[in-house]
Formats: sequence, structure tokens, C-alpha cells
Amino acid sequence: MIQKFLGAFIVALASALVLSGPVAATPAKEAPWLPEAAAYRLTLFLGNLEPLPWDDVGTAWAEPYRGSEFSVGALAWLDGNSDIGPAPLLDAITREDRQAVFAEATRLIARRIDEELDRAVMADDPARAQQAVRTARELYRSFADGIAAADPDASRRIGLAWLELNSSTGSAGVLGAGATPASRKTMEAAREVISLYLAENYLVDDFAPRRTLSALPETVVLSGRTIEVPPSLPPGSDIFDQDPLPRLVLNFEEQGIDETDLPLVAYGDMLFDSAQIFGNPAQGLGVACSTCHNRSDVNQRLFIPGASHQPGAIDVDGAFFNPIFNDRRDDPIDIPSLRGLRFTGPYGRDGRFASLRDFTRNVIVNEFGGDEPTPFMLDALLAYMLEFDFLPNSMLTPDGQLTEAAPEAAQRGEAIFNTPFAALGDRSCSSCHVPDTNFLDRQAHDIGSVALAYDGARTGAMDTPTLLGTVYTAPYFHDGSLPTLAAVVDWFDESKSLGLTGAERADLTAYLETVGAADEPYEAFDAENTAFRLAFSELTTFASTLDTLLPQRDAKHILLLTDTVAADLSADASTMSNLAARPEVYALAQRLAEVGDAVRTDDWVAAETSWTAFKSEADAIEERAF
Repeated sequence: MIQKFLGAFIVALASALVLSGPVAATPAKEAPWLPEAAAYRLTLFLGNLEPLPWDDVGTAWAEPYRGSEFSVGALAWLDGNSDIGPAPLLDAITREDRQAVFAEATRLIARRIDEELDRAVMADDPARAQQAVRTARELYRSFADGIAAADPDASRRIGLAWLELNSSTGSAGVLGAGATPASRKTMEAAREVISLYLAENYLVDDFAPRRTLSALPETVVLSGRTIEVPPSLPPGSDIFDQDPLPRLVLNFEEQGIDETDLPLVAYGDMLFDSAQIFGNPAQGLGVACSTCHNRSDVNQRLFIPGASHQPGAIDVDGAFFNPIFNDRRDDPIDIPSLRGLRFTGPYGRDGRFASLRDFTRNVIVNEFGGDEPTPFMLDALLAYMLEFDFLPNSMLTPDGQLTEAAPEAAQRGEAIFNTPFAALGDRSCSSCHVPDTNFLDRQAHDIGSVALAYDGARTGAMDTPTLLGTVYTAPYFHDGSLPTLAAVVDWFDESKSLGLTGAERADLTAYLETVGAADEPYEAFDAENTAFRLAFSELTTFASTLDTLLPQRDAKHILLLTDTVAADLSADASTMSNLAARPEVYALAQRLAEVGDAVRTDDWVAAETSWTAFKSEADAIEERAF
């Protein structure tokens, strides 16, 4: 009994750490949204972008959100499930009236909640009442975070009202046995709590003008209080790691060197996985460098409505992440791989940064609104990223020539790749993608793949990308407009009039697919070597830099580490297959948090003691938990 209590206490403690402390870079998945609730949340999100993507707002109501469990959009769903018409909302969207769209959409959701509550109270059997209450509560999610942030007392009252509704709908029992009648009086009282709050805050005739669209209650907005609503992504977003997980190839590991013996690299590894180096909303959402560049590669599933035009692409200089850096251009780019980064400069899709250090600072400060990184942080990030290597490929020699293991079609394609074409000014594919320099020339070229913004513009030049590992980084070109390597070959043949035959196109494609292949592109997991075990090893490696930082009394960088790793360790524990060991991992995360707590109070003896305990406990878990 005592063990069960302690286990539950530790789990609760760890949960509190994750919820109240720094946000982990391991985001939590959320429940599906009802169509109209999803459309509303998308409308709020899109309505805060500049310029406002009105076509996307219309689409949010007309079509299912990406990944939706429903086959129809909000308008069709309303048509089949509600007596509330969307005409005022659609008129506001047509007029592109931002404030009117907010008001009509907000009132529509509030009316839908009331409509379902009416159905629950009037239902003639418990099953229908329970379904109506569930639907109403799912719609209430549209407003829940705004109410919780701005009016905690009301949030608790309404939460209790939902519990009362759930428990008072009655039950049909099992085969007639154990049936309980609904308590209409209790249901009506609970419903009144919810409906009165909706009437005062979400069904008003004239909403105060909103600079930022959110689900904050109207009474709070009118009070003038400044409320921090936790950042959130709209329905349809996906910032989770891709599956299968890309294999990370680090130069020092391939040479048999342990990362714990490279404290600067290990700290940079931690920073690469830390949302703490960015500003909000990225920090609050758990977005880190590794969110886009998953294990140095491309996160092909990443998608944020309004900021991505397709999975694996993101507009980092738009309005969402850092409004000050908003270039007001709808120009999301395909996320590039960072493999072999020390060879691939200049940096940025258009090669605008000669220095990786300058590029990295720009990402942190300008693109994601973070504080100015310290010189040590930049040193560490660069030390880590410069260890990224290309995936080994046994069909390719170190100087970029095919080996005998390459298929015959690829060998024929190699000859085409090296053949000068008159249409290319007597240059070949290999003139830019130079085989013995990792298929790079470290130059930017305008090949005609970028639509120019105006006559005479010189903005079409893009940095030559490597061809190594490209089999796993589709789609292609800076905007991800070509889905396959075969499509790339077709584009060059047609746009440059190369005159290739069908067989030559196929051979050249085979060559690109061979150059871009790898022997082991993905991490291999099994019952013993699990995803959590990999994450646990990485996080304890990050923490190992405390052996260097604690003697230096480097509070700033220690706290960045403990805040990041403790939260991530707690979050990743939820993926453990060994359920019995979870409480130990939660307790270990708390131990690391204690190091940070001691440093904050300048108690270095306590910090050293907690760190020593952490190392001992981590070793014990490593032996037992897997």
C-alpha cells in the first residue's frame, strides 16, 4: 500500500513538474476536435497572421482539418447536426471583416454548446443525454484555455458543472438492471452555470475590438487586464518526430569517442533539443531546433496551418513565431537536412549566410524570437552541429564515385550526370553537384525554379544542395514542389531542353537514387533497444556536462540545462514500455530539478549533492529499467 502511494505521489510530482515548469521539447498529443470547434480554433490562429490568409479561413470551415477523424468540414457537419445556420459567419468571411468573423464564429460555437445542452436536458433516454453532454463539452474546448487563463474561479465552477451534468443524465443499466433516472433539476442547475457564463462572455451583441484573436472571456477583455494565454497550435498541426526515426550520424561517435567526454558538444546537443533558447510561442509549444531538423535530418511530418503549405515545410519569417521578423511574404520553404553541415555552407536556402555562427544566431533571435545567445551557447551549438555527418552509403566511394555495388542503371546514369549539355552552357549536372566535394559547389544559382516577385528581380538564386541522403528528404526544391527524384529529372529535362530519352531519364533517376541512398537510414528499435532508451541515454548525456559546469559555478548555463532536461526526462518517461520503472524516471527528473533549485538559491553544496545522487540513480535505472 505504501509503495503504491509513493508511486502515485512521484507520478503526480513529475506531472506537476512538467505542467508548471519549463515546457518539454516533447509535445503532448491532443484529443481530436469536433469540426466546428476545429474551424473556430483555426480561425483564431489564422486571424492573428499578417497578412491574413482569407482563403485559408474559408477552407477551415469548408473542409476537414488535416488529420481530422471526420470526413466532412464544419459547414457540412453543421448542416447535418445543428439548426444553427452559418450565413452571418460566411458573410463576414466574404467581406474579409476580421472582427465580424471573430464575433460570428464565437457566437456560433456558444450557440452550439447551448443547443447541445438543450438536447441533453430534453433527452428522453440517458444515452442521448450523455451524448449531447459529451458533444457540448467537446465544443466547450474552444473556449476552455481562455477561461482557465483569465478566470480560474469560473473555470472551476464550470468544470464542476460539467461533472454534475455527466453524473445526472441517468443510466439505462445493463439489460434493464441497475437503471437510474435522470435528475432534471440537477441537470438544469448545472446547465445554467455554463449557459449564463456563455451569455455574458461569448454571446454578446458587440464584442470589444480584438488586437489579438483569442478565446478570452469578454468580461475579462473589457476589464483591461493583461492575460497570458498559453500558446497553442491550431487543429491539424503536427510537430511530432517522424516515424521511422532518422538515424543520427555523428563524426565523433563513428570514431569511437563518447559524447560524455566532449562536454561542449554534449551541451550543444542539449541546446539543439531545447525549446528554452527560443522565445514564445515556440518555447511554450516545445519547439526546438530538433523539431524541424529531426536528428539532423528533415522532419517530413511537420505541419502548422498558415505557416506550412505542405508537410515538411515552414515559413520561419512569417507572423507566427516572431512578428517583428515578419517579412509579410507567404514563402514557406522545404526544411533542409543538416547532415554534413560543415561541408554545406553557405547557409540558408538562398545561401545568404556565409557563417554558420551568424546563421544560428539569426535562427534563435530573429526567426524564433529568443534572447541573445551567449558566446558559450553558440560555441556549443556549432561544436555539436559540425559533428553531423552524412549517412554511410556502400554504393558510393568517399570521392563520390559509384562502387560495384551500384545497379547497372545507376552506372549508366552516372555517365549522363557527367555529360556536358549545350543547353546548360556546356556544363553538366556534376558542374554544380561536384561528386568529390559531397555533390556541392558551395554556390547559389538561379536555375529558374523560383517565381520572381517582380520584373528584373534577382531573388531566384538558391544554394546548391547536396545529393547525399536525398532519398529520405523528399519533396525537392526550395519549396518542396517536386515530389520525387524522377520529377526533378523530368523538370530539368523539360525546362532546360536536355533532350533525354525515356531510358536516359530512368537511368539518371536511378543514379540520383543511388547517390542519395544509405545503408541504414533509420534507427532500429526492438523490445530492449526502445525509443525511450535512446532518449534516456541522450538526456543523461546532456546532463553529464554538469561535471564541467558545476565546478565553474556557471549558474546561467546550468539552469538552462536542468530546466530543459528535467522537463524532457519527465515527458519522455510516458513512452516507456517498462511501466514499473516509470516512477523511478520521474523521480530522477525531480532529482535533476533539485540541482537547479539549489543553484537558484546559490546553495552549491546541495547542488553537488543532488547531482551526485542523480548520477548514481541514473546508473541504477540504466541497469534495471530496460
